[in-house]
Amino acid sequence: MAANPDFYHRNGRWQPAYNGLPQYDFWNFAFIFGALMNYQDRWLLPAGITEILPYDAAKLEQHRRQILDFFKTWGYELVIPPMIEYVESLLVDTGRNLDLQTFKLTDQLTGRMMGVRADMTPQVARIDAHHLKRDTPSRLCYLGAVLHTRPNSFAGSRAPIQVGAELYGYEDVASDAEILSLMLETLRLVDIHDFHVDVGHVQIYQSLREAANLDQDQQNQLTKAVKRKAQAEIKQLLTEWNVDADLQTMLVELVELNGDQSVLEEARKVLAKAPQAVHTALDDLNRLREQLPEETLHFDLAEARGYSYHTGIVFAAYVAKHGDAIAKGGRYDNLGKAFGKDRPATGFSTNLATLASLASFEEPFINKYFAPASQDPALKREIKILRSAGEIVMTELPNQQGDAKALGCTHTFQLIDGQWSIVPL
Repeated sequence: MAANPDFYHRNGRWQPAYNGLPQYDFWNFAFIFGALMNYQDRWLLPAGITEILPYDAAKLEQHRRQILDFFKTWGYELVIPPMIEYVESLLVDTGRNLDLQTFKLTDQLTGRMMGVRADMTPQVARIDAHHLKRDTPSRLCYLGAVLHTRPNSFAGSRAPIQVGAELYGYEDVASDAEILSLMLETLRLVDIHDFHVDVGHVQIYQSLREAANLDQDQQNQLTKAVKRKAQAEIKQLLTEWNVDADLQTMLVELVELNGDQSVLEEARKVLAKAPQAVHTALDDLNRLREQLPEETLHFDLAEARGYSYHTGIVFAAYVAKHGDAIAKGGRYDNLGKAFGKDRPATGFSTNLATLASLASFEEPFINKYFAPASQDPALKREIKILRSAGEIVMTELPNQQGDAKALGCTHTFQLIDGQWSIVPL
């Protein structure tokens, strides 16, 4: 047999080679190389995925307890949705954005497609509509990790810890005012005060866009231009599409309708010929302003952010030097219908890790007690008493490395005159 670069000759036989190496030598090389790479890379985490170490974990836990206890004082009941479920439930009426953010996998038991939740709001809507089935207003809150296929911003997290509150079964602006107030008080609770609040209403832009009778591609182009507030581009697109002159004027000027409450009166003039839904939306925003007179609100009437399930008033809070909203929410009246009970709804959510990173935090000084390795029943009783009172007691392990000070303890047990006493270090 002629020489072949894909074979080598050993022990009188031609045997397959891989990448120029004999098969046996190749797999040995691959195993060793792979082992070395695994050793070097096994500590690496995927981009956008982080670990939470003790100090930061303590900070998160403190804020978690603060926020959930605070929600409880407003009457919000805690629910815990599953991390994974069928995509039909996760993505019902939520639009393409959430679909793209959702990790999907096949259920090995049924063959159906499952998704890892990227947003807990649709899950809570299902709980309210399908399980609770209440006719009275329902207040629910939640806290848990979600997973995104890509970060929302450069170097952002793909595994936020989402915390939020939802109010179901009441369609008046009073519920939007309550949720917005709860969101702002939550920020203050964790010592974030210097924030800026944007408020809008999705029906203003959506109603004008629908009146223009655009196809889906044209709608997408227009929405991107509106998000950038690119007036010249908006004017050019609408002119090319032969949109009615009055609608052109309103859509072009819409992106400049932002500011304090005076912009609502200005909008009445600029949008005088708009569909009735626009004027109803302006009425809603005026009523929201009246119900929260103590809050400083900035109105942006060209608001077009968020997942597609929002149907009414929307809002977001921002802080300096942080590009994305630190908390956001709004009205979404259609999600419950897919689960058997169509209920008006409004809510907000935020990332607990983001709040913790912005909030001031001083780890409180805590006494830690060190108990020597001993089977003395008297010492065990003393340890139990302290732990029952919520104190931290570390027991020595036989022949362990490091003493009480090395473990960060402030006190130690010592046997003095036959009695176990606590002695400061």
